[in-house]
Amino acid sequence: MVVPELRPWRAARPHVVRIARAVRPRLTRTAGAVKPRLARLTGVVKPGLARLTGSVKPHVTRVAHVVRPRSGRLTAPKLTTPQLTAVAATVGLALTAGVVTAAGPWDSSGQRTAEREWAASRGGEGGADHGRDSRTSATAPRPAPSAASVLAGLGGATGTDVTTKSAPTEKALADVLDPLLKDGSLGTRRSAAVVDVATGRRLYGKGVDEALTPASTTKIATAVAVLSAAGADHRISTRAVLEPDTKELVLVGGGDPTLTVRKEDGGGWASLRTLADRTAAALKKRGMTRVTLSYDVSLYAGPVLHPIGENQNLAPVSPLMVDEGRVDDSAGGPATRSKEPAADAARTFGELLRAKGIRTTAPGPSKATGRSQALAAVESPPLSALVERMLTNSDNDIAEALARQTALVGGEQASFEGGSRAIAAQLKKLGLPPGGAEFHDGSGLNREDRLTAGLLTALLAKAGDPAHAELRPVLTGLPVAGFTGTLSDRYEGGAERSGTGVVRAKTGSLTGVNTLAGTVVDTDGRLLAFAFLTYESMDQDTARAALDRTAAALAECGCR
Repeated sequence: MVVPELRPWRAARPHVVRIARAVRPRLTRTAGAVKPRLARLTGVVKPGLARLTGSVKPHVTRVAHVVRPRSGRLTAPKLTTPQLTAVAATVGLALTAGVVTAAGPWDSSGQRTAEREWAASRGGEGGADHGRDSRTSATAPRPAPSAASVLAGLGGATGTDVTTKSAPTEKALADVLDPLLKDGSLGTRRSAAVVDVATGRRLYGKGVDEALTPASTTKIATAVAVLSAAGADHRISTRAVLEPDTKELVLVGGGDPTLTVRKEDGGGWASLRTLADRTAAALKKRGMTRVTLSYDVSLYAGPVLHPIGENQNLAPVSPLMVDEGRVDDSAGGPATRSKEPAADAARTFGELLRAKGIRTTAPGPSKATGRSQALAAVESPPLSALVERMLTNSDNDIAEALARQTALVGGEQASFEGGSRAIAAQLKKLGLPPGGAEFHDGSGLNREDRLTAGLLTALLAKAGDPAHAELRPVLTGLPVAGFTGTLSDRYEGGAERSGTGVVRAKTGSLTGVNTLAGTVVDTDGRLLAFAFLTYESMDQDTARAALDRTAAALAECGCR
């Protein structure tokens, strides 16, 4: 391989120091969290580490060849910032593979789509579920743990003069991808595109403007829209207010889908327990030990049930709920949901207040007035963290909440329809090609949603644009093949195994629909965005494997 002119180690050293400083605190925290579990998990992890070593080694070797020229002098390759980011993320995954594997994937519950029962009732036209139990730790819900620190460390490396080899040619890519996309298991229709993130130039297209059902790759559009509209640092508040002269205490839902009542939130999620503690203290300061308890869900409008109806993959959409309305201890994946998540959250709040010496009535619906007095509040993590969790775990509850946050910023009603209009409007503001796109929700559960491969790759390229740093969580939140989220148990064998740790992509699955959209770094160090949408596939497992092979082939491609 011909190695381009490289910068000396002395020039690269400041970036390495910055990376080390950014990574060190998180590695220390991660080690502390993982250490107690290592002994218990050793027997489980060994086989996975053996498989991981075989999968990751070729990619680490490939990166080593890029950064070590034949002269033996330690240098840094000429990469643009987005490409350097992607390569560093790959190396970071390799270095932290043991920690990630020991801690377990953040969520292996799989793509959460429409419930099996609903699918059966619609004669095969409904959704399908991955059918896996969640292994997400309730105390460690952070997504993509290894990539975040590395990406943060490289965030300031702008304005550099580094370059890389040219992007793949269209003909060479077609020679590789065309045969793979002709696989009969992918069904009768496809929309596919590959874009060079550094330049935004499309390198490959097949039915690129044909709008197909995107399933959960819709969440990429939701993520771009909410980050662009509200900002990556925006937080969602849940409040307790007191109506003067009435002793009415109102729990006001702000739309935080990660509000929890668990004793150990572990990831910085807002806690209903903390809100109850603060509220009780504020009431006692006023000499009040008895109140009338109400709850306010007026922030949202329209139907609370998704058009697919009641199902285990999405709670009734409410601005007030705890632990996504789950009635069990699960932290991800399908689960029985409360039919009245807001009322249940208020009842739990009342119980927590009574434990602190505040007597309450049974809660009922109400609306806080402009005269209400603030007593206490808790805030969600920033939207950047919510977006990452949504994408990594394919979390439908977060997706619908973020669609409504987009609506609120855009002046629309916070409803399914309002959120859909707001997402489309926000993408138009960003100058993204709408094509035949149609939005009917934020999660992709609605089979009437339509997206093109052209729009999906444009969304990913926009997220990699240095001018839109607020969109970076769209890339960092993508599941990592063989490591995290909905890709944690894919890329384990066959030709697709070469994509382990290199492919980062959002999955999508409904009955007859299989999609995959994300990024890869090819063998020449180019960061490529891709999107593959397929329709009328007969077997989900074979279709997924075919898509995985296609993405892995793209990662293995020099293609010039």
